[in-house]
Amino acid sequence: MALETWLIKVKNAISNGLEMARTTKKSNVGVLAFEITGLMSKLVHLWKSLSDQNLTRLRHESIALEGVRKIVSNDDAFLLGLACAETVENLRLVAKSVSRLGRRCRDSGRRCFDRLFEEFSNSGHDPHCWVLPWKEMESMQRKMDRYVTVTSTLHRAMDELSDTENCLRKVLQCSDLDQSTREKKMIDLQQKLFWQRQEVKHLKDDSLWSRSFDTVTLLLAKSIFTILARIKLVFGIEKRRRLATNSSSLSRSLTVSAAIHPSDNSASCKFLSGPLVMKTSKHDEEEMGFGLFEASAKILKPPPGTLGAAALALHYANLIIVIEKMIRSPQFVGLDARDDLYRMLPASIRMSLRARLRGVGCSATDSVLAGEWKDALARILGWLSPLAHNMIKWQSERSFEHQNLLPKTNVLLLQTLCFANQSKTEAAITELLVGLNYIWRFEREMSAKALFECSNMGC
Repeated sequence: MALETWLIKVKNAISNGLEMARTTKKSNVGVLAFEITGLMSKLVHLWKSLSDQNLTRLRHESIALEGVRKIVSNDDAFLLGLACAETVENLRLVAKSVSRLGRRCRDSGRRCFDRLFEEFSNSGHDPHCWVLPWKEMESMQRKMDRYVTVTSTLHRAMDELSDTENCLRKVLQCSDLDQSTREKKMIDLQQKLFWQRQEVKHLKDDSLWSRSFDTVTLLLAKSIFTILARIKLVFGIEKRRRLATNSSSLSRSLTVSAAIHPSDNSASCKFLSGPLVMKTSKHDEEEMGFGLFEASAKILKPPPGTLGAAALALHYANLIIVIEKMIRSPQFVGLDARDDLYRMLPASIRMSLRARLRGVGCSATDSVLAGEWKDALARILGWLSPLAHNMIKWQSERSFEHQNLLPKTNVLLLQTLCFANQSKTEAAITELLVGLNYIWRFEREMSAKALFECSNMGC
């Protein structure tokens, strides 16, 4: 009887131990650590993009690009509104992933992260005091950087461990090797496996792998709240809302485009709302009462008349890059390449191109005119080409294959062709095509003339 009681106690102890192990294993993020490092990298990237230095660059460089001013907009408030809305949207996407992690937490507040984040975005209510002071956030950024580095090292170490295990498996199955060689390889691989397993174990303990969902979610939640608070500060959103709320003549407005005004003190690098401008248009009245995320989404929707609204931004970017390559080396452009380029042209550009080329003679022998065209094309490409290349970069970084990766560039949507005026862009492309047509014919005629003279001279 005593033995049976003892066995039952041992069985219960083992069962409780296994249950505890399963619970502990379940509470840790484990393999999700590799996905979480992507989220942390994006948060660090967003935080750095809101530094004083980067905000100065945004104000004096990004929105001041010649191409942006020519075909996107020359309205600082509109461009800064786009930058703000895109930053808010990027943060919202990260927060959406964090909310899924939060559902696995034990803490009730972290399980409700999505609701708390929504409330904070609209009202500024922060019941858990997740918004950190600047110095603490800088320390948090360094901590996340370290987690990203160690967890990335763990990923590589696990890949190497898997390769070594496969090599050992192949050696065990290989019958072509003699006994001594096989044993030596097995011993070497087993020793390598031992040290690699030790390294993986150490890295798991030191990385996100062994951290609980509660710990990781809290770290991410504090970062997200602090970054959103920083966005509200530097873009003047909170100040705009307080002014709108306190004014008896204004309704509550979270319109981001209306909230962005650069401070006169450029050295302070603080983007604060300037004098409140009364807006009474129907469009502005419709935006009254929008939440921050809804307002941002509305701002990021390209209006009619833009390439984004016509779903032509990416196509025109590729078209401009093809034209750019041809202009650089017109002598290498064959008839097939010209035909391929023509097939890429939308009907509207074909019509304007035919109108521009109507009445143009077949001869292109004027070297002075060819030089003037080359200078003109270089000027146009100087401001148009960066927007086309930015469009490709922006799109590729947001493709499905790269959506979990850290953006390699700081390209903003306002620096692409998405919000570019369609008619102005098509006029510039038509001009490039007219110039390309002339210098292409000029190069061909000069080459034919050189060959003719060479043949007459017996070359």
